Amino acid sequence: MTEKQRLAEAVHAACLEAVVKAYEQASISGLCGEGAWEVARGVLKSLDLEQLLREYEEADRQD
Repeated sequence: MTEKQRLAEAVHAACLEAVVKAYEQASISGLCGEGAWEVARGVLKSLDLEQLLREYEEADRQD
């Protein structure tokens, strides 16, 4: 797997995890499906890609 592919996988996994967690938490809080989806979209839009990149680089150094 190339470096670009590994980075893409890391971004994909982080986005998926953030969306699923936000949607589940919003649903538990009582929001309807549409409201929970809006919360999940907001979390995805606010995902800190710089932090994700730092974490990826740190994990890559440890490997």
